[in-house]
Amino acid sequence: MVVDVGGKVRRPGVLTLPGGSRVADALRAAGGAEPGADLTGINRARVLMDGEQVLVGLPGVPVAGSGPGAGAGAGGPGAPLSLNAATVEQLDTLPGVGPVLARHIVDHRAEQGGFRSVAELREVNGIGERRFADLEPLVRP
Repeated sequence: MVVDVGGKVRRPGVLTLPGGSRVADALRAAGGAEPGADLTGINRARVLMDGEQVLVGLPGVPVAGSGPGAGAGAGGPGAPLSLNAATVEQLDTLPGVGPVLARHIVDHRAEQGGFRSVAELREVNGIGERRFADLEPLVRP
């Protein structure tokens, strides 16, 4: 699999890792986090998806996809939120998603091994066609 590791790591870049690799493996392959980088919000045990981006400790960008429009593959403010990296709290910020639905999304992600497409969001209990239509432009796998 190929992942992009950036931010406060010693050797940012595009890395090729074995399938099933975790965020911790990507950080290690990038030479580790720079001294002082905040890793508090990173789930280092999470399995990576091919094509994913992991951003570490950038100012105004929560680590590893910890906020809407930032981190783990998002391109900055206004960019889609990663379904594979977002926390319950971050998903709760999306329109029409409360804490219960956000928990359903995270549970579905854990059960299925991640989202391979945004369309898989339709499989989550509580997301119908209308809610999916509202969420589709705001999220990415």
